[in-house]
Amino acid sequence: MEKLRRLVDRGLAGLLVGVIGLAVLNVLWQVFTRWVLRDPSSYTEELARYLLIWIGLLGAAYAAGQKLHLAIDLLPGRLTGRARHLLELAIGGCVFVFALAVMVVGGSRLVLLTLRFEQTSAALGVPLGYVYLVLPLSGLLIMFYALADGLGQWRAWRPRRDEPPAPGAES
Repeated sequence: MEKLRRLVDRGLAGLLVGVIGLAVLNVLWQVFTRWVLRDPSSYTEELARYLLIWIGLLGAAYAAGQKLHLAIDLLPGRLTGRARHLLELAIGGCVFVFALAVMVVGGSRLVLLTLRFEQTSAALGVPLGYVYLVLPLSGLLIMFYALADGLGQWRAWRPRRDEPPAPGAES
């Protein structure tokens, strides 16, 4: 599972770097056409908006996977041993269910509806379903990270019989 997680981490980080690079180039082009050519590009503002949506949602998935997301750690910081592992499992379960219900199921419905009704963006003419596809994609990534973290917590809480317990771990 750790190999797969590292592969997903590298792939997601590379994708984020690419999307951010594209956003920077897009905004530079927008500034150049507006101030140097005096003929602003018609699509750059809309593209910047859509790229920002992708950066935000994929960045949230990456932050969740790296445990860099905003969290209130008042209770986990005070717990140790089994109680802390159980709390971490419960939190991961809540994150998993939220990502599944809201981001994957709800996001997939949004994508299908916008594709079915053939909604397109005004300036780019791109089907909006492709823009919204990042919602279920980032939901799946968050679910993957929650599952990987949950398995790690489970292993830490329930060591195999042939392994000695970790130092300081309560059973």
